[in-house]
This record gives sequence, structure tokens and C-alpha cells, in this order.
Amino acid sequence: MPAKDNFDYIRPKRFFSPHLETIYPALFRKVKKVAPATHERLDTPDGDFLDLDWRKQGCSRLVIIQHGLEGSADRPYMLGMAKCFYENGYDVLTWSFRGCSGEMNRTARFYHSGATDDLDAVVQAALPDYQDISLVGFSLGGNLTLKYLGEAIRYPQIKRGVAISAPLDLDAGVDKLHTANGLIYEKRFLRNLKKKIREKAFLMPDQIHVEKLRNVKTLRDFDDHYTAPLHGFKNATDYYRQCSAKYFLNGIKVPTLILNSINDPLLSRESIDHRLTAALPLVHLETTKHGGHVGFYQKSSQPYFWSERRALEFCQQN
Repeated sequence: MPAKDNFDYIRPKRFFSPHLETIYPALFRKVKKVAPATHERLDTPDGDFLDLDWRKQGCSRLVIIQHGLEGSADRPYMLGMAKCFYENGYDVLTWSFRGCSGEMNRTARFYHSGATDDLDAVVQAALPDYQDISLVGFSLGGNLTLKYLGEAIRYPQIKRGVAISAPLDLDAGVDKLHTANGLIYEKRFLRNLKKKIREKAFLMPDQIHVEKLRNVKTLRDFDDHYTAPLHGFKNATDYYRQCSAKYFLNGIKVPTLILNSINDPLLSRESIDHRLTAALPLVHLETTKHGGHVGFYQKSSQPYFWSERRALEFCQQN
């Protein structure tokens, strides 16, 4: 499965910039006729919870979908992917990371790019009923998916993986966000993350300290002051080194697609570098000229976005 540049995706002419490709689907996409979900609250071993949304129709195959930074199971890109797989013969499981389902989680920890213990808890919830499981992740959830697949082989039921708009190098990626091209996204992420810190500090004043927020000007600052200490890392650099997907790619033992856009305003050059996967026969890095970040917009006359069709095609063929 050789790496290649794939220019099959053609963006609409009116989406003339990567920012339009990124922002328009996130704000204005409406995913219609999505099968209703059955909600489950999954208790974690440390006394916390994860909120799961199941869409079952008696299929033998299951896809588990991971969202991005400050996303949730009900974001349009999550619903679009769920709809695509459900309508093509899969049961679907989407889930929200800790603190992302509309209710603050119970413990001091949040979620982060390498929290594969939570993904493993979700996978274990599905194992009794499925022998063919695919994992699909977006952005931060893409990094999480790749790290999980690259760790020690866990379950033979996991057959393949797809990561879309995945930051393969977290250190370089956070620096890319703090540039003129990425600042609008960094500010939005920080606004949401700071709000969660204040909410959790109200519930856990002895464990979460809002005073440090005055020193947080960038996402790297946030990871230094909150993500790293709350999750057992020395600092942001240590967190990035231990959790970046690029360090786990050579451990992946199932067919895996990484779908990244060259014009993605949030990804660094390291995330579109084919040298990372050139010697890995099971890991296929596919780069498109356009697409933005978690974009790949398709005209409304098409039932699915291009990335959704590509993910489905890959899972059906592998």
C-alpha cells in the first residue's frame, strides 16, 4: 500500500481559502436524517464517566468514531461520518471525551491527545458484540486513534483505522497554531478550555487553580500549566513527546489510512511528510491539495463529504 499524493478531492470554487474550507462546514453544515442514537453512560475504572451514543441495526461490523479538540459526539463531522457508515452496513459508536458531553466530568483530569485508556474503555464496551471493528478519528481524535493502534496489540477484533486531519507531531502542531495562519483557531480553543478550567475549579477548588490562567496566552502555555500536570507529564514538551502519533506509527499492525490536507491551516509540515510512513506497508498517508482542517466539503447534492466516502471505501476494502 504505497504512500502517495492523492488529488481526487476537488474543492468547490467558492471555497477559495483553507479557512473557508475549515470554518464553513464546522459552522453551517446540517446533517439530515441521521439515525437516532441510544445513549449510554460508561463508568471508567477511576470513578469518572464517558458518554456514548450507539446507532445499532444488527450489523456484524462496528465503527467507533473519535472527535477533535473541544468537539463532541454531536458535531456535524461526527454525525456525517456516523451517517455514512450506518447507511452502508455498519453499526456506529460515537462518544464524547471527558468534559465534552455537556456535563463536567467527575475527576480532576480532562482528556488529552494521548488518553488511550479512555478509548480502550470504549473499545472494551464493544468487544462482546463485534468481531470486526474499525476506528475513525478526527484531528486530536485522529492522533489518539493512531497512538492507540500503535501501542501493544490489544484485540484481534480491531481490523483497521482511519485518521483525518491528524496532527502527527503535537509539538510542531501547537507551534503552527501560534502563527498568523492559526491564531483564530488557537484563540477559540483557548477560550473554551479556559472556561472549562473555571467550571471545574468551582467544583474542585483544591485541585484546579484558576490563578495560573493569567499565564496562559497560548495552547503550549495551557498544556504546560494544566494538561501536563493534570495527566502526569513533566511539562508540555514531555506531553507532546509521549503522545505524538508519529512515534507510534511503526507499531501499527492493521491497515490504517491517514488523510491529511496539504493546505490544512492547523497542521504542520510534519503531518504531511510521507517519509514518516514510507517504510510502513500497513500505514497509508494520503495527502490532498485542498480540504482544510476536517473539511473536505462536498456539494449538498452529494449524500456524504469526500472524506466520509474515502474513509468508508478504505474500511470496505481492507
